[in-house]
Amino acid sequence: MFDLKEHLREITEAHAPSGHEGPVRELIRDAWADFVDDFEVDGLGSLIGIKRATRPVDPPRKIMLAAHMDEIGMMVRDIVDGFIFVHRISGADNRLMMAQPVIVHGKEPLSGVVATVPPHLLSAADRKKYPSFDQLVIDVGLSADEVADLVQIGDLITPDAKLIDLNGHLVAGKALDDRSCVAIVSYALNELQSLQHTWDVYATATVQEESGLLGAGTAAFHIQPDIAIALDVGFAPQSGVPSEGTSEIDKGPEISLGANIHPKLYDKLIEVAERHEISYQPSPVVGATGTDAWAIQVAREGIPTALLSLPIRNMHSPVETASLKDMERTGRLLAHFIAALDADFMKAIDWNELDNA
Repeated sequence: MFDLKEHLREITEAHAPSGHEGPVRELIRDAWADFVDDFEVDGLGSLIGIKRATRPVDPPRKIMLAAHMDEIGMMVRDIVDGFIFVHRISGADNRLMMAQPVIVHGKEPLSGVVATVPPHLLSAADRKKYPSFDQLVIDVGLSADEVADLVQIGDLITPDAKLIDLNGHLVAGKALDDRSCVAIVSYALNELQSLQHTWDVYATATVQEESGLLGAGTAAFHIQPDIAIALDVGFAPQSGVPSEGTSEIDKGPEISLGANIHPKLYDKLIEVAERHEISYQPSPVVGATGTDAWAIQVAREGIPTALLSLPIRNMHSPVETASLKDMERTGRLLAHFIAALDADFMKAIDWNELDNA
């Protein structure tokens, strides 16, 4: 039986920053093995699980589901007297790294803590500022010679954060952006085991989204899907976050509409959600969504694309917070959407047909 929370725990606690996704890719491959018929890995490293149609059509139709599996992190930039100085990878936030436990991925994994100059030794002005990345150091508790033997410039550093159970249906941890959405794809694949579908499903865990949406573009070029749905996280309300552009936790996924979204895919998602009584939240986005959907939409000659977003709090931190119920709702919506696609669906979204209607 598929256990969403344990699957989420396994993949979020894995350590795999942008460009170094190998460890989590293998975990996802293992999780999807019972759900798909075949696997491919594109040249950049995105994992593609292919579930063939149970009632194939001629010509075959492909839907791509895309959720990125990379995470933010850091890298060793210097070692001085046994203390490790860092660069950030992608969106790591210096404000949040102080006092965090981390793992330095040297010749062997080393537990460490992030520190900086004690406040007693700072000027009054500096005590009012967050330390920059240049001022952060990692202490692994070893001598300078031991650190020099085990760690080198360029080694990876990731937060050592476990998935935490909060009250209600909420969990918190690192890398929910975007492995919570990988888990949603897993949930949808599990749901599809009991449904009939006429389209081939290309479930894709993309690489290097945090480095510029890179994996989504190459994977879409490789798959050549007829349509695509990207999945990412969105902002949920919390103290200090403007209410505009947010969606509530525990009220279902955001279904985006705007320039990045094919309007007929948006309409179809709404139709399926209402037919199956799945809670959802419309989310207007004026321009770029900043997600894999932005890269997929313009791959090759253009791919009709939609976006589902999971509301989370504390984005790009080791305590990203989301609802397991929202993940289940989103997975059900995906599965029923796929089951609702028929052989003629492409005619319903063809721009030539729409322009002449």
